[in-house]
Amino acid sequence: MQCYTELTPPTAVTHSLTLQLIPGQVTNLVVAKSSLLQIFKTKVVSTEIDTSRQGSGARTRNAGRYESRLANDDDGLEASFLGGDSLAFKTDRANNTKLVLVAEISLSGTITGLAKIKSQNLRSGGDALLVAFKDARLSLIEWDAERHDLSTVSIHYYEQDELQGSPWAPPLSSFTNFLAADPGSRCAALKFGAMNLAILPFKQADEDIDMDDWDEDLDGPRPVKQEAAVVNGGSNIKETPYSPSFVLRLSNLDPSLLHPVHLAFLHEYREPTFGILASTINASNSLGRKDHLAYMVFTLDLQQRASTTILSVAGLPQDLFRVQPLPAPIGGALLVGANELIHIDQSGKPNGVAVNPLTKQCTSFGLADQSDLNLRLEGCIVDVLSAEELLVILNDGRMALVTFRIDGRTVSGLHVKLLPLESGGSLIPGPASTLSRIGKAVMFVGSEEGDSLVFGWSKKQNQTGRKKSRLQEVGLDVDMADLEEDLDEDDEDDLYAEEPSPKQQAVTAASSGKEGHLTFRIHDRLLSIAPIQSMTYGQPVEAPGSEEEQNSAGVRSELQLACGVGRDKSSAMAIMNLAIPPKVIGRFEFPEARGFWTVCAKKPVPKSLQGDKGPGAIGNDYSTSGQYDKFMIVAKVDLDGYEKSDVYALTAAGFESLTDTEFEPAAGFTIEAGTMGKDNRIIQVLKSEVRCYDGDLGLSQIVPMMDEETGAEPRATSASIADPYLLIIRNDQSVWIASIVNDNELEEVDKEDKTLTTMKWLTGCLYTDTNGVFGEDSGDKKAKLPESILMFLLSTSGALYIYRLPDLSKPVYVAEGLSYIPPGLSADYAVRKGTAKETVSEILVADLGDATSKSPYLILRHANDDLTLYEPYRYQLGTGLEFSKTLFFQKIPNPVLAKGPEETEEEEVTHQPKCLALRRCNDIGGYSTVFLPGPSPSFIIKSSKSMPRVLPLQGAAVTAISSFHTEGCEHGFIYADSHNIARVSQLPSGWSFAETGLAVKKIPIGEDIVAVAYHPPSQSFVVACNTPEPFELPKDDDYHKEWARENLPFKPTLERGTLKLISPITWTVVDTIVMEPCENVLCVETLNLEVSEATNERKLLIAVGTAITKGEDLPTRGAVYVYNVADVIPEPGKPETGKKLKLIAKEDIPRGAVTALSEIGTQGLMLVAQGPKCMVRGLKEDGTLLPVAFMDMNCYVTSAKELPGTGLCLMADAFKGVWFTGYTEEPYKMMLFGKSNTRLEVLNADFLPNGKELSIVACDADGHIHILQFDPEHPKSLQGHLLLHRTSFSTGAHHVTKSLLLPSTLSPDNKEESEENGGPAQPHILLLSSPTGALAALRPLSEAAYRRLSSLAAQLTNSLTHAAGLNPKGYRMPSPTCPPAGVDAGIGRHIVDGTILARFSELGRAKRGEVAGRAGYIGPEEIRAELEGVLGWAGLDYF
Repeated sequence: MQCYTELTPPTAVTHSLTLQLIPGQVTNLVVAKSSLLQIFKTKVVSTEIDTSRQGSGARTRNAGRYESRLANDDDGLEASFLGGDSLAFKTDRANNTKLVLVAEISLSGTITGLAKIKSQNLRSGGDALLVAFKDARLSLIEWDAERHDLSTVSIHYYEQDELQGSPWAPPLSSFTNFLAADPGSRCAALKFGAMNLAILPFKQADEDIDMDDWDEDLDGPRPVKQEAAVVNGGSNIKETPYSPSFVLRLSNLDPSLLHPVHLAFLHEYREPTFGILASTINASNSLGRKDHLAYMVFTLDLQQRASTTILSVAGLPQDLFRVQPLPAPIGGALLVGANELIHIDQSGKPNGVAVNPLTKQCTSFGLADQSDLNLRLEGCIVDVLSAEELLVILNDGRMALVTFRIDGRTVSGLHVKLLPLESGGSLIPGPASTLSRIGKAVMFVGSEEGDSLVFGWSKKQNQTGRKKSRLQEVGLDVDMADLEEDLDEDDEDDLYAEEPSPKQQAVTAASSGKEGHLTFRIHDRLLSIAPIQSMTYGQPVEAPGSEEEQNSAGVRSELQLACGVGRDKSSAMAIMNLAIPPKVIGRFEFPEARGFWTVCAKKPVPKSLQGDKGPGAIGNDYSTSGQYDKFMIVAKVDLDGYEKSDVYALTAAGFESLTDTEFEPAAGFTIEAGTMGKDNRIIQVLKSEVRCYDGDLGLSQIVPMMDEETGAEPRATSASIADPYLLIIRNDQSVWIASIVNDNELEEVDKEDKTLTTMKWLTGCLYTDTNGVFGEDSGDKKAKLPESILMFLLSTSGALYIYRLPDLSKPVYVAEGLSYIPPGLSADYAVRKGTAKETVSEILVADLGDATSKSPYLILRHANDDLTLYEPYRYQLGTGLEFSKTLFFQKIPNPVLAKGPEETEEEEVTHQPKCLALRRCNDIGGYSTVFLPGPSPSFIIKSSKSMPRVLPLQGAAVTAISSFHTEGCEHGFIYADSHNIARVSQLPSGWSFAETGLAVKKIPIGEDIVAVAYHPPSQSFVVACNTPEPFELPKDDDYHKEWARENLPFKPTLERGTLKLISPITWTVVDTIVMEPCENVLCVETLNLEVSEATNERKLLIAVGTAITKGEDLPTRGAVYVYNVADVIPEPGKPETGKKLKLIAKEDIPRGAVTALSEIGTQGLMLVAQGPKCMVRGLKEDGTLLPVAFMDMNCYVTSAKELPGTGLCLMADAFKGVWFTGYTEEPYKMMLFGKSNTRLEVLNADFLPNGKELSIVACDADGHIHILQFDPEHPKSLQGHLLLHRTSFSTGAHHVTKSLLLPSTLSPDNKEESEENGGPAQPHILLLSSPTGALAALRPLSEAAYRRLSSLAAQLTNSLTHAAGLNPKGYRMPSPTCPPAGVDAGIGRHIVDGTILARFSELGRAKRGEVAGRAGYIGPEEIRAELEGVLGWAGLDYF
């Protein structure tokens, strides 16, 4: 059998919602990505705008970098002349609203809707989230502050058979189910099936029961409120926030609601009231039906489960598809159609506007005429912008404003206006799937076809307001809290905008015409690699003979995954690597390096300059703010095993050795180095002593490690510096703590707590808490927690001790169970006696994040270099409880398993240190990160919009690393590897890391990508794109003379294909070929074809299949093109342009499009799927393609694959299943071996060989993966004519559309069998991609591995908590309506779900041992070894 593993999370945003989910955070944005739920908070960051690039939607740069660049001038001149105030006048500054990820939850279901619920009966005190899933399920979720996670309040299922009506009714999956919630949170409605409406009421504080308006004169004496009976001081009835739900048939509400289109709850009604669009007949363009929709408003009586019709408007256009409720002062609802907008107020009065010329043909409904706008409203999104304006985002990304004309209290008309490009009207590159307001002047727009954006708007005003605002903002030392308060008061007032508006100015339609116009700009973006249209692999390439090519040797992967992602203007090529490819600035041999430390210290102030003014008045040379690193201390072990340390001076180009200082190389091996005493002292921790130097490396102090009481001389093994404290762990497992005092002298601190002297300590670290996460609770809920320095120690018994320095009298926190790796850690955590412990070799507390947001994490390093991450959080703050009762740690999922050390000869392993410490890096390419050295070198990297991810660094094992910040390598790092090479490097620019867990670089293409192919001889990519063009009827048609006189202003569009040749050196287009009008490209492949019949010469060529479609009434034609990439004379200064596409052969196909291409056989021929035929063709020297064999198919071939060199072929039909065929060359012949069920709609099919077994993987349109096999000896297969169906597996929303068969680097499971069969067979992995942006892998398993892993998955399913109360086993089962793919021969077998296996690391050590025993393993270590071969990108190391 097989194992299915998701490699990257989905990135296409399907739904979003703004609510206050987490108490204490003003606004939370909940983003749904198919099966992933992300919760963000917002943060306002002051940044500068690059006005020259703002129009193209370029990202804004961080203002902090600009200031540090000014201050980095060596002489201090520029920074001294340009004070802080002048920075405000040098650049345009603005407040950007950034997203910060709070939590991320993977769900075993496909999200179809989100709704906000306010209720008095919620434990959290915030809002609840109602999530709708496919197949009529609802989950009510709230935030659990105690667990720092989401908790499920209730689950509601409406899939019962009795709700589906008649037995012949279509299944639930045939209908669009949608969720709507009442704005007053009194109820929610789920429309499912054909005409079912599930109503879920919520309990609210009833105004009539509270009787706030009770008048005793009119209403009599006020009744006494009855209290609920309480027995024994407590009630055993838990108050739920909801009442029992019920299901209504829409036809019972009104007989005309036979075909519902959309519904939504309306604002400003006393009872829950919804408006619904419906009809008595189905919409149809071909039958000439029009104006048959009706809009009806119903009010619900939740107690009586009844409804009342308030109003009805009939005769509405049939192309209306959405009801958009509008709040006061407008009220009512906006009905959105493909060609018009219609507003219906609360009295039923309609007002509408036509937005294109087709409206007159589609409807007779009375509408205002704005048809000259030529807008297409299909798929548009509408939301409220201001009191009288709506924002409309069209499906091409353009934005329009809808303004209401209001006479008194009634709407008298609508007006639509397109936003001009210069105002940011084209910021959004494509259609939006969701729109949510997250601030007064900020919105989030989600997209399924590109990056999702946070954008804001401001209004340009007159010069007076600008000057006044400038004067107010001269002082830049403003606190972020003040900025947020200002933003809350009036978001339209951009504090640093070019022309801010006065605070009293309201953004209305009238003022926008008179005072100025709205200007939109991007604040933030969420990376997306969805939808993945095509996949291939290529080689990383640098310019031949360049310095980059020499420097990148050894740190580039063998291959890189290249995907065509996005749609239309969002289209891009995404280049993906498993490891971070460093940008190498310098490379040199450094065989003796075992440790790097770069420092930046203040120069000692000469006595001649020390006057009454104090050190603050002295120039920039004597301070370190924003300065580059000055020195680098290197720990060395030479070839003879002699340990020493050297110091180097850092220059712009590199570093130079320093000899004329008091630094003594022979003093020994450096354990740690850094600065203390406000950067006045350089500290060097050696094994036997601590040395202090001034800023010129003048020796000021030596502190020995000698124990004065016993006279022993313990050696330092690790150290941690947090100014003004120093912590050293020694080899006798004791701690040594020192602090630097006012005269910059290092003194040991008395260990008042006897535990510090008596207990044995394994490891520890110091942490400077700048965020106040570990701050002491003052009892005031609103007070910000103070900053402090904390000491974390791990005892040999596995207990975590935290001390708040300088108080060493007692620990402020003790947790005994850290070595048991529990899912959640608290001070009172207890574990059963006899439980095995995990071997923890190191702990580190460090800030992870980027310039927008940083937060601390507790990182545990295991003996095998696996990492466990804990996030600290506080609970019950402001209640006056002691620190240990309010601090908790939550384990963060990290499925990445570390590599083991490479097997090398004994002679090479001389003098390697056992364990290199984890290294904090405060600013590497803008990231605050931690590096794991050793055989599995990795960065723990986190962005503000992601969870922490462990990403490997490309290359060999790392023996030494340090941050490296100089003029020639800003915010970089230096490291030495096991191959004795040292590199000065930076993180590559333009790459994203943490969002997907991969290194991803997106190259914008801007046209809809159909296919991507790599041409190895020229090392270039060929990208096929299709672009829509206006379609015109032929003017010279003899039978239709009237076509020549046609003059349509609003023409239909048809796609036209282009081929682009892209150089991977500069990632630019070097050649473009445009196809004929109406000819679109369907497939592109690189094929090894025979180009000469005489010499049998073979060449790798580019084959292109196209379709020429000119409407429904004309037959579709196709063509096959064969191109070679030829060398030409390049343009001056552009060596990459020396390649062009050269046409070698072209074959027109008179009937049918060319939908798939593949190599076939051993003679260099090609398989062409042309219309309802599959034909084998050979390339002739005269440029034609000669057919030699064929096979008739049914409808439309979506995929054609050959198992390389075997002649075994697989063809997938869009409607008629899978055909397994064979091809022979003497004579040329194709024959059918077996077929699947002919009712299967197959999007993609591929082979998956495993030794002598061959599986056929078919992926259908409902997201199922079917495993089929050809077995002529099976009695049910009719001598092999029917393929055997082994199993089916549901991928949920991640429908597989493309696959790539790749060789695995792992050794086969059944080595003994493969050796008997004449050598080991190469195992393979099937890489799968989906429109949601998720990548997955399907791996074959041996029989023994399948049994163990399926047992482990079953145990994990029972042991783990599943979010939203969903069942992961049911999620992976095929739907009941899924037709059998072939003759059923599965015998109860299933594909193993790797998503469940990846959660094994979430268990604590005790639970891991239990699960291992139940699943038949010796222990957790055996499970880890097996998971190493099936999880993640195992076996795909060449990426």
